[in-house]
Amino acid sequence: MLDANGTLTDRGALLPGVVEALADLRGELALHLLSADTFGTVEGLAAELGARFERVESGIEKRRYVESLGADSCVAVGNGRNDVAMLEAAALGIAVLGAEGAAAAAVAAADLVARSVQEALGLLAEPRALTATLRG
Repeated sequence: MLDANGTLTDRGALLPGVVEALADLRGELALHLLSADTFGTVEGLAAELGARFERVESGIEKRRYVESLGADSCVAVGNGRNDVAMLEAAALGIAVLGAEGAAAAAVAAADLVARSVQEALGLLAEPRALTATLRG
């Protein structure tokens, strides 16, 4: 599960390297974009990325979507206050600190904080890095 605005995009435009990073993951993971689509660009971005787009207005809707797919097999990536419930529900929640910042509640709800979405996607592409970071 990927939040779009502020996570994959900066004010509606895809961040550099996102297309390539998601292409590397597409064979391993089903990509889902969850967004209220503030800038009106997410439907087109989802088509470009080969991802399923679900318009959601609230964090509760994001949580329900994660749960409907089986939260124990989901990774959630987001930066906003409305991503908190999704980050908490997913087996792995990654908060991203990007150009639009990150809500403190999202950072607190996450299992891991990444400095960028590219960094977060890179960690998903190399699970040993996640193992090293999350080892108990």
